[in-house]
Amino acid sequence: MSSVSQARSLGKYFLLLDNMLVVLGFFVVFPLISIRFVDQLGWAALLVGIALGLRQLIQQGLGIFGGAIADRLGAKPMIITGMLLRALGFALMAIADQPWVLWLSCALSGLGGTLFDPPRTALVVKLTRPHERGRFFSILMMQDSACSVIGALIGSWLLKYDFHLVCWAGALMFILAAIFNGWLLPAYRISSVRAPMLDGMRRVLRDRRFVTYVLTLTGYYMLAVQVMLMLPIRVNEVSGQPSAVKWMYAIEAVLSLTLLYPIARWSEKRFSLEVRLMAGLLIMTLSLFPIGMAGSLHVLFSLIGLFYVGSIIAEPARETLGASLADGRARGSYLGFSRLGLALGGAIGYSGGGWLYDVGMQLDLPELPWMMLGLIGLATLFGLYRQFHQRGIEPAMLSGR
Repeated sequence: MSSVSQARSLGKYFLLLDNMLVVLGFFVVFPLISIRFVDQLGWAALLVGIALGLRQLIQQGLGIFGGAIADRLGAKPMIITGMLLRALGFALMAIADQPWVLWLSCALSGLGGTLFDPPRTALVVKLTRPHERGRFFSILMMQDSACSVIGALIGSWLLKYDFHLVCWAGALMFILAAIFNGWLLPAYRISSVRAPMLDGMRRVLRDRRFVTYVLTLTGYYMLAVQVMLMLPIRVNEVSGQPSAVKWMYAIEAVLSLTLLYPIARWSEKRFSLEVRLMAGLLIMTLSLFPIGMAGSLHVLFSLIGLFYVGSIIAEPARETLGASLADGRARGSYLGFSRLGLALGGAIGYSGGGWLYDVGMQLDLPELPWMMLGLIGLATLFGLYRQFHQRGIEPAMLSGR
């Protein structure tokens, strides 16, 4: 094995270990925020939605700046600093007794994410060859699913004793991840040229095709982020017990571990990335419409499972498509900007979802937020179809990239 191939192989193992710590730390805390502050403390869902949306907006909306700085300074200092900031945000969340304290803790968590997330994604692109990139993203997503369940299980168990323990456990995971990166991560450069930060940002903003694609995904993310707010609340409503949330993540883990990689391998040979993204989004959209009317946990979990199947189809294609459109001369800036759709979709999805939930409860229309989310999914699907069709890509069976 050549030295370059050996470095790539070792780098991919490092990325998997690093990703495990990051996902565990995140899912120990975030799935339980809505349970803690809405169900246990009686806060309005809108207040918690604002907190979650603020984290999403800061982390993803400022991603282009984090990516541009990483293009200039390298991945390692950005990753370590960002992980320590997230640990600080989790520690502050442990003592949140007012909405502004929760908002500040989520803002610090988001700021940390905007520093470490773009360079970590850029390292995946750097250390994988184009033909294997989609499969590696699938492996990472399988790991995400398994670690999300483990994290949610740990968090649910700790919540029985004290929410402080939940937050401290998440903070510890990110401190360990920072130490791990400081010890083992080489001083990688993530872009092919060392250009001024503003040059990379200008290069992205002039790429109309990429900008349009990223902004169109806002609606997709408005649906995807509900696994952190609306879906846990709905599971708790139907089941009557917060601990049932862990089974929602168990469903995701089982489906991802059994279906994600086989579906990715099968579909990449038969369908384009664009078709796979739209097919997954359609399934996610159709699964949301009846959730507000589900009266039993079995029906609700079946719909959530269908939602996850759609995500399993869409996510590897979305991630690979975004990476394939990135210019190697400003890779960090591109992958940072690619999170803007998640920033907008997360901010609107969390705060808007929380507001619709409150309105639905006031009007005795629990299905209201789910119907609106379904309509947003259909509108996003139409937008993607128009965009891909105008580029001359027919949404039909095509060879994979």
